[in-house]
Amino acid sequence: MKIATQSNAELTHVAKLIENIPIAMLATLDDNGALASRPMTALEMDAQGALWFFTDVQSSKVDHLRAVNLSFTDRDEGAYVSLSGHGVIDTDRARIQSLWTLLAKPWFPDGPDSSNLALLKFIPDRAEYWDGSSSKMVRAFGMIASVIAGKPVALGEHGSLTALSASTRAAAPPPQS
Repeated sequence: MKIATQSNAELTHVAKLIENIPIAMLATLDDNGALASRPMTALEMDAQGALWFFTDVQSSKVDHLRAVNLSFTDRDEGAYVSLSGHGVIDTDRARIQSLWTLLAKPWFPDGPDSSNLALLKFIPDRAEYWDGSSSKMVRAFGMIASVIAGKPVALGEHGSLTALSASTRAAAPPPQS
């Protein structure tokens, strides 16, 4: 995933957590109000923190972008990120061309000129993250210590980042837990 220099410290923190996690689970509400999830490959995080994905304009998710959640997981690094926001569809052919990758060809055999190909732009409002950036061994010892102590011990950092959307961004550093 390409990651642009972010416009504030909160988005920079989110970008650092997800930069090496190429696949996100995208969850929307379907016509019946039930959660529907599917894996999506992130193409780019732009300077405003929006995440870009290829999508098929005929997909049912296109009609359900008012409330969207993206979940990123890196078990090896102990990083878990949940982003809440909304999505919009963008059919700008020049932007599609600039983000094109051959890895998308199985879904869009005509390449960037595929008639159903569009971009899903995810605009985050809020992030929750759990970052156990220590080694697996340190995290395992932390888990054992937590069981013995009966409370969480040295399991990493948890934080909530709010006001990520462009209209309400703040330049404050990410909170520490």
